[in-house]
Amino acid sequence: MKRRGLLVGCAAVATLGAIPARAATASLQSAARDAWLFGLPLIEMAGARVAATKGVGANVMVHNPALTTVKTQSVTTPNNDTLYARAWIDLSQGPVTLTLPAAGSRYISVALMDMYSNNFAVLGTRTTGPQGGVFTLVGPGEAILSPRAIRSPTPWVWLLVRTLVDGEADLAAANAVQEGVRLKAPAVAAPAVHANRNAGWAPYFSSVQALMLENPPSVTDLAWLQGFEPLGLKTSGGFDPTRFSPAEVAQIEAGMAEAKGLLRSRRRPGPVAEGWIYPKANLGEFGQDYLYRAQVAVAGLAALPPVEAMYMRALSPQGTPTFDSAQSYRLHFPADRLPPVHSFWSLTMYEATPDGQAFFTTNVINRYAIGDRSPGLVKGADGSLTLWLTRQDPGDAKRANWLPTPAEKPFTIVMRAYLPKEELLQGSYRLPPLERLA
Repeated sequence: MKRRGLLVGCAAVATLGAIPARAATASLQSAARDAWLFGLPLIEMAGARVAATKGVGANVMVHNPALTTVKTQSVTTPNNDTLYARAWIDLSQGPVTLTLPAAGSRYISVALMDMYSNNFAVLGTRTTGPQGGVFTLVGPGEAILSPRAIRSPTPWVWLLVRTLVDGEADLAAANAVQEGVRLKAPAVAAPAVHANRNAGWAPYFSSVQALMLENPPSVTDLAWLQGFEPLGLKTSGGFDPTRFSPAEVAQIEAGMAEAKGLLRSRRRPGPVAEGWIYPKANLGEFGQDYLYRAQVAVAGLAALPPVEAMYMRALSPQGTPTFDSAQSYRLHFPADRLPPVHSFWSLTMYEATPDGQAFFTTNVINRYAIGDRSPGLVKGADGSLTLWLTRQDPGDAKRANWLPTPAEKPFTIVMRAYLPKEELLQGSYRLPPLERLA
């Protein structure tokens, strides 16, 4: 889940970074631009909330007993390494009890995200340890004193569990662990339906206003929110689409067009080395980096913070994150340069969509990812590892290390490194370049 295409540029960040000066002199167009970007994570989270709770309801844990495939994927950039379990939690009716099982040496993470898509806590292997435990999840206004209480910044929370599976033979054992993640929560009403990111200006900002009232933003956003005054978008309510003249509507629409241009125009969010884009340090915990937060909401919603997992996206020879699938590539790791992780790594293949999203692609061997746990991988005599990214079967000698590319559409690839070691986190380790084959 996604998880995780990242699209930002220094120029764009500078535009959205001058908060005090901009807030004092905001025009209607700039207010619409900044408010559209600010509200985009709310819109994307609300869409995911409705899709996940349809027919199930909120405050209910839903366990997926199988790995995600091309037939079951529902959000951008899914992974094929872990089982997912999820719940949308409404804390407005009181605290929720969350139980984590003992997972032993198996990787597990329970990400808790507020409605602005920030990970405010990640429980599991790295943080709470292998023995599990019982925790209390409380809303922002709840009065509670407990060393095991976890306070959410917003009343609504997206809980997403990832449980590592080590092949088909391990599926039953992985499910036993995953099913041990449990909620005890009060019954709540079904969540409201809101506009999507392609909606017109009036339904879009009306939805953002409603979601801000439901999930008030942090006080550290107040300086930025002052710039929304010309639009009438406020934490206490105030957006009225009927008050704008045709000329003002044109300014609002121009601001939205500008915001969408910023969303698409920059595709290098962090350091670039050897043809790989590395995540920014604030991935998943965005602070006031509103443009980056918006871009991740579209291309990698629910991305974990780098300390939990790092996502690296390859750049094509043209400098874009999308590749022509008619071309063939290889990725060669010297024996001493495999990705340094405390848990696992994998390389995932996706079809790339025009709007920057990514989904598994159908292929003849039903392989969507390849990594350090893939059965049958063949290493060289010197311990090196070569992976083959081709549309056609590369032949008997290479098939075990083959990651098929799409039959027609362009592709994008993501390297995931779970519990990365310090050298990867700090940048002293870099992935080898992807090599285009003749």
